[in-house]
Amino acid sequence: MNLIDDIDEILIPEDVLKARIRELGERISGDYAGKEPLLVGILTGAVIFVSDLLRSITIPVQLDFMAISSYGNSTESSGIVRILKDLNQSIVGRHVIIVDDIIDTGYTMDYLLETLKARYPASLAVCALLDKASRRRRHVPIHYRGFEIPDKFVVGYGLDYSGIYRNLPFICVLKPEVYGLGGNLHETYRGIPTR
Repeated sequence: MNLIDDIDEILIPEDVLKARIRELGERISGDYAGKEPLLVGILTGAVIFVSDLLRSITIPVQLDFMAISSYGNSTESSGIVRILKDLNQSIVGRHVIIVDDIIDTGYTMDYLLETLKARYPASLAVCALLDKASRRRRHVPIHYRGFEIPDKFVVGYGLDYSGIYRNLPFICVLKPEVYGLGGNLHETYRGIPTR
């Protein structure tokens, strides 16, 4: 199987991704100068993004991870968000930056923000590589945005379809036949809880 054969369109090339992530790292370094922020990477999709972002930040910074799910085994979002892996440390009095791969409807991020606010951080910000604003159902503040993208299901650079394509070094759209539903992408990917 050659992953390249499944690609319909490269939406964000590798060099553009890297340049934008460097810019985000520079902004965070400036905004948090004199502080020691805690990056909270959201598993599994944000692993590559948070790794590259971390290396672009020039001030002292710490890293932790959370894993969340709002799908379970259903093909539709249950509307109930579950924490599958919680933070390893307290965030009381910390400057926390949630780092996620993509914000779509906003329901999951809204839940996460409310959950972490109740833990009394000094500040709480969101850094998202991709913003699919056209699908937003719940307003969430995005303090550091990589790219706003159209309403297309994307993979690569940590984002997957059925557990694969995360290792592609760019953001792309798959050919409709890969999904097997004649292009009905949203119904297809809603049941894939691996993001």
